[in-house]
Amino acid sequence: MSGKAEFKKLTYLTSRNIKLYFKDKMTFLVSLITPLILLVLFIAFLKSTYESSFISITQGFNLDQKLIDAFTGGWLFSSVLATSCITVAFCSGIMVIDKINRANIDFMVSPVKKSTLQLSYVLANLFSTLIVTFVLLVVGLVYLACVGFYISFVDLLLIIFGIVVTSLFGTLLANIIWTFTHSQGVVSGVCTLVSALYGFICGAYMPINTMGAGMQGFVSLLPGTYATVLFRQGFLNGVLKEMGKTLPNEMIEGIASGFDAKMSFFGHDVSTLALILVITISTLVLLGIFLLINSLKKKTAKKKRIQ
Repeated sequence: MSGKAEFKKLTYLTSRNIKLYFKDKMTFLVSLITPLILLVLFIAFLKSTYESSFISITQGFNLDQKLIDAFTGGWLFSSVLATSCITVAFCSGIMVIDKINRANIDFMVSPVKKSTLQLSYVLANLFSTLIVTFVLLVVGLVYLACVGFYISFVDLLLIIFGIVVTSLFGTLLANIIWTFTHSQGVVSGVCTLVSALYGFICGAYMPINTMGAGMQGFVSLLPGTYATVLFRQGFLNGVLKEMGKTLPNEMIEGIASGFDAKMSFFGHDVSTLALILVITISTLVLLGIFLLINSLKKKTAKKKRIQ
């Protein structure tokens, strides 16, 4: 009976946190800044730049415009999802808002376990992020259906897996930081910093191969980069395969490497399975850190009560 009651509390608190996020229009809009920036960049600069690159690279080959549109569209939405899974997770947390509004004090004196409260924040943060990112995925799929759709069922499963695991990674990372945060200024600063920088350091705004050697080595150590490449493969594998019917294999390999549909780690090619393992293991490590932090905080609170 106690377990059922606690589950009901968890369900109610999670629902409450999700509603608070979507009710706060400013917080919701801030979390969408990165996708909007990417869309503006794509419309204003990137689409024409990539098309020009393809025309120069594939000069002498009769490449269908539909393939070019599908490739540039796939590159755009792989970038949007790769960044949104993290930035939305950082901007959709309710934990700090409750601390600022002192709502957490009310919860402390209510018959709700602290672990239940913490889990409700994580679940609400994750569900909110998933709702936004899956809406973005649907928009991307509709766009590609209009210009050129080459995504297979397996590739779609790869994209969905990437969304779920990367959103969980971003959620855990955000909640670890929010555990030590009590200021709205700090939250705004972190959200702004993540929104501005994350797209660059994970290879979403510009291909990794266009970076300097030192920067390439640095980003290859970050789990977010592997998530970006996984999204690239999900969106671009099919269109690259179709291009292979017209273009030679060497050219396809060059395009895949140049636009991050393939990744190398200090000269060694990284397989799709390795990408999945890196992201999954990194997420599990963050989960362990999050549980450890909350366990230590619980022990510290008990000691203070005893004293």
